Amino acid sequence: MSIASTSVIQIIPRSRRGVELLLLIIAIIVSVGAYVNIGITVQDKVPASTGYYAAGIGLLALIAHFALRYRAPYADPVLLPCAVVLNGLGVAMIHRVDLGLAAAAEAAGREPRAAAAPQQITWTAVGVVLFLAVIVLIRDHRRLQALTYTAGLAGLILLVLPLIPGLGVDINGAQIWVRFLGMSFQPGEFAKLCLVIFFAGYLVVKRDVLTLAGHRFLGLDLPRARDLGPILIAWAVSLGVLVFEKDLGSSLLFFGLFLILLYVSTERAGWLIIGGLLFAGGAFFASQTFGHVQKRVDDWLHPFNEVGGQVATALMGQAWGGVLGRGLGQGRPELLGFYGQSDFIISSFGEELGLTGLMAIILIYTLIVERGLRTALGCRDIFGKLVATGLAMSFALQVFVIVGGVTGLIPLTGLATPFMALGGTSLVANWAIIALLLRISDQARRPQTPAAPVSDETIAMAVQKQ
Repeated sequence: MSIASTSVIQIIPRSRRGVELLLLIIAIIVSVGAYVNIGITVQDKVPASTGYYAAGIGLLALIAHFALRYRAPYADPVLLPCAVVLNGLGVAMIHRVDLGLAAAAEAAGREPRAAAAPQQITWTAVGVVLFLAVIVLIRDHRRLQALTYTAGLAGLILLVLPLIPGLGVDINGAQIWVRFLGMSFQPGEFAKLCLVIFFAGYLVVKRDVLTLAGHRFLGLDLPRARDLGPILIAWAVSLGVLVFEKDLGSSLLFFGLFLILLYVSTERAGWLIIGGLLFAGGAFFASQTFGHVQKRVDDWLHPFNEVGGQVATALMGQAWGGVLGRGLGQGRPELLGFYGQSDFIISSFGEELGLTGLMAIILIYTLIVERGLRTALGCRDIFGKLVATGLAMSFALQVFVIVGGVTGLIPLTGLATPFMALGGTSLVANWAIIALLLRISDQARRPQTPAAPVSDETIAMAVQKQ
């Protein structure tokens, strides 16, 4: 049999937008159900704002979905639903604490403060707008590599802004806020995104030099002494953030991200050892030298020395919640005050949903990290691999530091829980991070070139085998 003609077999990956839509519907139902459950439990009625909440969360989620359907059809179908359900549950818990604080103020004869949940929905809308801007304007993530040093400079400027007199403000003991036009925001949240782009672009260019081995010690190839400059600079900048801005969480996050990306790009375990030693030395020095770090360590080691302290209250609330929790609306997260909506919102969930609910929330964060790392593995360029890895690991580091802090595993650092904690800056920045991850995943999963021609005989044999 002669082969007179050839055919082309091309496997087109499915876009999975239908799966994403189904998961989004489930996420919206879970979020609205939690909101209604809280209202019925606390006020014995469905909240009057349920329609506003459901329309806001649902409409914003669907807008983001259709933007992906038309602008990034091959993007990962799991990331957006995970972000939506975390955002929705966060608003529901913020509403729960609002109700508790209002009841406590009424019992004490005080004027209750304004509800924070509507404000969080407004910031969600701003975050989705930035999400759309990233999806529409950044058609190819590889173009960001040309902005490597621009992103690095922008990240440093954003880190320094809170130190400028008249612009930066000290809130709750940390100099990480900037007040402008009557509004406060944390520039460090956007610095995280800029620095990931800078780290990735820098390591793409310098990875060959940083891969060179120096001395061998205990079976490990340590880097050459002349190549230690980048990690020493990152360590010094992180220590500067800790000293001058009193922000232990951001210091740990920035140095950890650089160390992880340095290891991923070079595959040299020696960098992890040197980075670990630098971090341990800096942490010990800070704990012995700076009062605000000493206070965090003391609260960690002796949480019950301070009667009514935040850490002690959070630990007792989680213990009261037990394995299955008190039930949504049946705990006392308002005892933490404003912090039950912000720094300790994970503790609020642990009290009302118990260890089981907390594990489910951590699992959703784990899915975000896993899908981000899967995107990195599938990406065809090194820059995209490093950016996706950095963005995914930023979620992993934040969640580890936050959950470890509120459960007493490590000292509390004050980082915001992604998508859940009250605060516009963190919420908007995390929506931008998810958008960039989706853009990279679309590029990674999108079909690039057609397959080679295959003969009719080969096709017939393949059909017979099936």
